Amino acid sequence: MANIKSAKKRAKTNARRRMDNRQVKSAIRTTAKKALAALDPANPNHANLSEIQKEFVKTIDSAVRKGVIKKETAARKKSRLALKVNKLQAQASQS
Repeated sequence: MANIKSAKKRAKTNARRRMDNRQVKSAIRTTAKKALAALDPANPNHANLSEIQKEFVKTIDSAVRKGVIKKETAARKKSRLALKVNKLQAQASQS
């Protein structure tokens, strides 16, 4: 443990930020899992795919604003999900 007063304060601040960042990253993973699960046609949430995608994008954008993830990472995650959704919708429209 640090002996200097400012170092002790910094340790507290770092611990608080680490917990906040963990919560945001956990929310990202949770919404990503929901979105990937909704891609499965057998899933009951399949009909709400656009809503789930919007929720995922909202969560990602929130994390970028908070500085938890970089905007390039967010763009990549959103793009990959959009590709999967568009591919699924294209298959559905063909059949």
